[in-house]
This record gives sequence, C-alpha cells and structure tokens, in this order.
Amino acid sequence: MTWMEMDTWIVLVGITCAVACALPGCFLVLRKMSMMGDAISHAVLPGLALAFILTGSRSSLPMFIGAAIVGLLTAVFTQWVSQFGNVDRGAAMGIVFTILFAIGLMLIVKSSEKVDLDASCVLMGNIEFSAQDMITIAGRDVSRPLVILGSVMLMNLFLIVLFFKEFRIAAFDPELATTTGFHAGVMHYFLMMMVAVTTVASFEAVGSIIVIAMLVVPPCCAWMITDRLGVMLALSALFGAVSAVLGHIAAVIVPSWFGIDESASTSGMMATVVGLLFILVWICEPRRGLIRRWITQRRSKHKMVAPAVS
Repeated sequence: MTWMEMDTWIVLVGITCAVACALPGCFLVLRKMSMMGDAISHAVLPGLALAFILTGSRSSLPMFIGAAIVGLLTAVFTQWVSQFGNVDRGAAMGIVFTILFAIGLMLIVKSSEKVDLDASCVLMGNIEFSAQDMITIAGRDVSRPLVILGSVMLMNLFLIVLFFKEFRIAAFDPELATTTGFHAGVMHYFLMMMVAVTTVASFEAVGSIIVIAMLVVPPCCAWMITDRLGVMLALSALFGAVSAVLGHIAAVIVPSWFGIDESASTSGMMATVVGLLFILVWICEPRRGLIRRWITQRRSKHKMVAPAVS
C-alpha cells in the first residue's frame, strides 16, 4: 500500500467523525438511548428534502439547517410520544423516525422532477471524495468535511467539558439533577441537540452507517472496560480513532487478498473494524470478558467439586 495525501485526508475525516460521534454517544449509552442516533439519521430526510425544495439547490447551509431542525424535532417528538403515549422509549423512536423517514421519501419522489435529487446520495455518504472537496484557509487547501467535522468535534468536547458535572448527574440520576438546581430535561434536549448536529454534520461526508456505528460501538467498548465516565469518554474517542485508521487501511488492503482490484468502502470498513474491536473487548476484557467469566466459572466448579473428592 502506497500512502498518499488523499489517504491522509480520508483518515483525518474519519477520525474527527468518529470522535465527534463517540463523545455524545457515551451519554446515549448510559441513558439507554443508543438508537437515538439511528432514529435521527433516518428522520432528518424530510429536513433535507424540504431544504432542496425551498432553495432549489444542494447548498450545504440550507441542508444543514433543515436537517438539524428535523433532527432536534425527532428527539422532542420521541419524548412526547413516550411520555404522553405511555409507550416504551424504543418504540417511540421507531414510531417517530419511520414516519418522518417515509415523509422524506415521499417528498423526494414528489419533487424529483423539479429538483435534482438522488436518494442514494442523501442516504449514503462517500468519505473518499472528502479528499477532493477542498477549501482554502490561510492560503492552504483543507478538506471541507474535515473543517466541518473538526469544528463539531471541538464543539462537543468543549460542551462536555463545560457541563461535565451536569451531564454526569443527568445521565445517572435525573431526580438528583433536578434537586441540585437544573432540570434534567434541559440537559436531555441539550444532548439531543448535540447528537442532531453531529449526525447531520457527519451525514454528508460519511453516511448514516458509520454515524450510527460510531455513536454506539466505541462507547460500548469503553463502557465494558471502565466504570469512570472521564475514562470512558477518552477510551471511546480512542476506539473510534483507531477504527477509522485501521478501517481505511483495511479498505485498501483486504480486497486484494481476494483478488479484487478495487478498494472497499472506507465507511463500511470503518464500521466493520469497530465491530471487530467490540468483539475483541467483549472476549478479552479482563474483568467482565468472556474469557474472564469462563475462568471464574471453572474455578467455581473446582471449588464446589473439591470437597466431594476429598
């Protein structure tokens, strides 16, 4: 494999996307709302479609605004359906995002003759093109997706550091959060805003698959290793970054093992690698991994059998 400048841009975009998603994803996992990222990534479709219809162009700013608004509304509607409809939160997510997703598809089909729309482009990103989408900053060409995702990553990091205590209390004990002077519901919608902005910002460059994977899998890997929130945040970012690097390398190298000349999808391979990392942690984690549990069970059986044998 010959490493080129294009590979560097692709990997940097993948790393920033993975870290930007992993940070708020930790709180989704702790609050048992892991699939909210999936719901938002599907539900933003009507926002994208309306932005296309109203502006008649694929300009990034209207797309971002439309998708972010609908993404935030997804969280609001999910909370309302769960609270007032007396249904499980997971079921509420399914109800809201399927309805909004269907509305978005109908809008695209209805307006496809008037506005240049491609459902596959809306639903799937292409991180490989991030090396060609360049803008000039301070006289230097920089990947535009990298600037966007890097800004979102820094924003998420800043907000989590700034409101770390509030996020932590709201995640573990919402009732205590309310008694200490701030409403847990405010932090909930604040977190949903972060997830919506991160999802929409990542949507164009990398597609929904890797966004969902990075929102859920790296935090789950970190959660199995540590019980400390700060360490969990750091480890989840590390798992996401490592999977981005290894995923791109695997996308270039692995197809040649099977005699295929073309590279695989980098986004898909990044999601695959982070899944393999999860399996590795699940098996080898020293405290609660499968190997550790197997050893503990074996020792317990020996202790129970030993008196009978003697």
